[in-house]
Amino acid sequence: MDTKYVFVTGGVTSSLGKGIISASLAKLLQKRGYRVTIQKFDPYLNVDPGTMNPYEHGECYVTDDGAETDLDLGHYERFLNVPTSQANNVTTGRVYQTVIDNEREGKYLGKTVQIIPHVTDEIQRRMKILGDSGDYDIVITELGGTVGDIESLPYVESVRQLKRKLGSDDSVVIHLTLVPYLKAAGELKTKPTQHSVQKLLEAGVQPDILVCRTEHKLSKEVRNKISLFCNVNQNAVIESIDASTIYEVPLLMEKEKLDRVVLAKLRLPANSDADLDNWKDFLFKLKHPKNEVNIGLVGKYVELPDAYKSIIEAFVHAGAVNECKVNLSLLPSENINEDNVTDRLRSLDGVLVAPGFGDRGIEGKINTIQYLRENNIPFFGICLGMQCAVIEFARNVIGLKKCT
Repeated sequence: MDTKYVFVTGGVTSSLGKGIISASLAKLLQKRGYRVTIQKFDPYLNVDPGTMNPYEHGECYVTDDGAETDLDLGHYERFLNVPTSQANNVTTGRVYQTVIDNEREGKYLGKTVQIIPHVTDEIQRRMKILGDSGDYDIVITELGGTVGDIESLPYVESVRQLKRKLGSDDSVVIHLTLVPYLKAAGELKTKPTQHSVQKLLEAGVQPDILVCRTEHKLSKEVRNKISLFCNVNQNAVIESIDASTIYEVPLLMEKEKLDRVVLAKLRLPANSDADLDNWKDFLFKLKHPKNEVNIGLVGKYVELPDAYKSIIEAFVHAGAVNECKVNLSLLPSENINEDNVTDRLRSLDGVLVAPGFGDRGIEGKINTIQYLRENNIPFFGICLGMQCAVIEFARNVIGLKKCT
């Protein structure tokens, strides 16, 4: 069959969880027997996040082919257990770089190079690379940013053009939006969602499905109102209520029948229910641990937990498999010195010293590792963390002098 495409956009505000919704939908479709992958299009002008400050962007996720990509690709792999690659993450910087290189090589035959059609054509070409490979039945494309942002406009326009070429049976647009609760009024407000959809319509894109982030359940009346004013079917108004863990979201989306609505719009059969027994078993162990352990994560960027997203999630997974709750303490290495290292670390059962860049906070990492070695506390060093272990051993065991 021809590859089907699902586009996921976001509105009202950032950080609503497009990546988690995309990964959850992909998991449900995968468990129904479809070959699924997810790609992320980021609107920033950096070529990739490899040179970005971790405080600016969070973790830089490295794929099997060495690509430095957005942290959402980590979610994709953890949910689907399928490796991603450079093709799964595209930035505006990479798109512009290709367009400019093409212009310099004369590939546009001297024409004036413009956003439309040259930039949007390149975006569409990249949107279809994974689909054209023949390896996937469904490609989910997450558009970074928020609808209405200037930098997102070429991507929304590309979706408009590509959806027109593919046809309504081969493409679906899911718009993730927010339905806030006003405590003073005691009710959910749909106006932000209406305005967000209106912004999308101004760009020529009619969403097929609305996924509504909310702190409270959507009543039938609220769903009907959203359906009426946003011109989507009532069964296509999907509630995405706050969850205690991101790993609950696939089950919540299954309950809301998100995968069934998507398959119906793509004219694909939903022959069997998604087999989520293993997922439910993992979630049960995660929520009902038999033991607990105290672990420290010593790093330079702990003020932004997303800077260590994959490490933190690895502790979640390892804890669930071993039916153990991991109490994770994020400790800034800059604040650890010879005088306070004992107080900071004495209550921990093990410590991971994280990667980092530059010399800031290095001595705190070395002090940490020395204390762990001398007190026989389990230690795991990653990248710079392991390099610091070599330095600590050289200084304090072999007796080499500190370089200045």
